[in-house]
Amino acid sequence: MNKTVLTKPTLIILYGFPGAGKTFFGRQLAIDIHAAHLQTDKVRYEVFEKPTYSKDENSTVSNLTNYMVEEFLNAGNSVIFDSTAQSISQRKNLKQKIIKTKAQTLLVWIQIDVESAFTRVASRDRRKIDDKFNTDMDRTSFDDQLSKMQNPQQNENYVVISGKHNYQMQRAAVMKKFFDLGLINATTATDNMVKPGMVNLVPMQSGGRYDDTRRNIAIRG
Repeated sequence: MNKTVLTKPTLIILYGFPGAGKTFFGRQLAIDIHAAHLQTDKVRYEVFEKPTYSKDENSTVSNLTNYMVEEFLNAGNSVIFDSTAQSISQRKNLKQKIIKTKAQTLLVWIQIDVESAFTRVASRDRRKIDDKFNTDMDRTSFDDQLSKMQNPQQNENYVVISGKHNYQMQRAAVMKKFFDLGLINATTATDNMVKPGMVNLVPMQSGGRYDDTRRNIAIRG
């Protein structure tokens, strides 16, 4: 599939439970649209040898990543922000900081049920690329983080995708939103549509993204 070039720099903020698949999705979309994939947890581990998640440390990481977002956008590059911008105020402050860049902003809400999300969190393996910098959590810390999350409001520009769908289906939904925002043309949007034969409608019950052992369903007229 050809690379997609957006018509203007865009800040794509990823939102969802821990374990929803934000890093999995963001890493692949960054490649497809030539965007910088900025992971807050990765920046934290690169700056602090042994992160403590203290108030001062969190402030340092937040200031640094916000600065990096601005620099990328000012340079004409889109950014996929895989961060802890889980509250309305955090997202509002971030958008205020990048107003002068005149970049488009889109929030991608990756939805998944709570138990499937925690199953993924509990089975993280730091040898895997998408788990390498994620925060370790037990059930208490997981539930605590969920309690601090504030879902997108109607006045926020967002698109919803499923954390249990495969990447092709997730990508198709986001590409449609890009088209609606004028960030890609009709031809590019059509090229990124999921064909019926590619759709797998049966997610893994264990909380995985999809089950390769189940047959895909082809829809015939």
